[in-house]
Amino acid sequence: MSGQNPVFIPGPTNIPQRLFRAMNVQTIDHRAPDFVEVFAPVLEDLKKVFKTKTGQVIIFPSSGTGGWEATITNVLSPGDTVLVARYGMFSHRWIDLCQRHNINVEVIECAWGTGAPAELFAERLLADKNHQIKAVLVTHNETATGVLSDVAAVRKAMDGAQHHAMLFVDCVSSLASMDFRMDEWGVDLAVSGSQKGFMLPAGMAIVAASQKAMEHSKAATCPRCFFDFGDMIGANANGGLPYTPPLQLIFGLRESLNMLEEEGLENVFARHFRLAQGVREAVSAWGLQLCAKEPGLYSDSVSAIYVPEGYNSDQLTNHAYDVYGVSFGIGLGEMAGKAFRIGHLGALSDVMVLSGLATIEMAMKDLDYQIELGAGVAAAQDYYRKTTGVALSKAA
Repeated sequence: MSGQNPVFIPGPTNIPQRLFRAMNVQTIDHRAPDFVEVFAPVLEDLKKVFKTKTGQVIIFPSSGTGGWEATITNVLSPGDTVLVARYGMFSHRWIDLCQRHNINVEVIECAWGTGAPAELFAERLLADKNHQIKAVLVTHNETATGVLSDVAAVRKAMDGAQHHAMLFVDCVSSLASMDFRMDEWGVDLAVSGSQKGFMLPAGMAIVAASQKAMEHSKAATCPRCFFDFGDMIGANANGGLPYTPPLQLIFGLRESLNMLEEEGLENVFARHFRLAQGVREAVSAWGLQLCAKEPGLYSDSVSAIYVPEGYNSDQLTNHAYDVYGVSFGIGLGEMAGKAFRIGHLGALSDVMVLSGLATIEMAMKDLDYQIELGAGVAAAQDYYRKTTGVALSKAA
């Protein structure tokens, strides 16, 4: 029975059997004319998830990090300036990637557990009289801290400053789990991946580019080859990729999009909110604290939870894995040793989440945490019982 336990890391997520079956196909000729019948609708249907009518969707065989690199190298040039806030491990890594490509990065340092500082972005953009800043980079869902940032507020701040910078958004751990509105929020480049809300293995970077970003790409001079937008879009127009595609993942993505459409995106978002709220009820019952500093920042795909002083979160996650065979997210960066993470995104139900809460409770009790065994599970059960079949949203 090994391998039967679900994972509670914030990605890669649990893979439904339906997607395993969709990917269990024999190799086909990706240069044959009928491949386009599979691939072209996938690109078109991804627009519905990004909520864009005019954006260009581009898929690369890669992870989300490859998507970051594609956005930077296709739209910016060495010496260009970008504005980024550092408020978690993944915003930090995007900063590092930009610097390695000789992009000038203006960093706004923020406390971990906070989100994208729209008002500070506005101040800096207002001071940029010559419009040297080419882009503002935002991590929508900071996976290290369980914080969801308000991208619409960032766009409003940019518009209020009457600045022409582009808006780049990392939505790797939010897309297909929480609401994302590319057109409405004025996002110019959005980066995601196959291994989170799409419930697939890692292996595809999924990028959406606005028409403004595509115009900027014509003048960008960062070196690129594998991640070249032009090469990829040109090959897509002829029904393929410029190199060997990840065929099985593309078949899986086709079925994943079918699943999302059948459930309905708004229902997907409501399910994630409900699962996350049950976890938050459990955290409160344990007497523990979320890393996210206020409810308006709570992520519906991952909760990062501080362990009490004197305890080590790595010891807790290791114990849960070694003794009970269940994986939880470790603390990253400033959270290392201080917090563990419960991923509650993708192919999960309330029953599955309850099994994770029960497991981490057992692990905490084994390590002498001052909790009442069953308290968190009972709190989540209470919430799930009351909300079964009830229409929910983050605003509820």
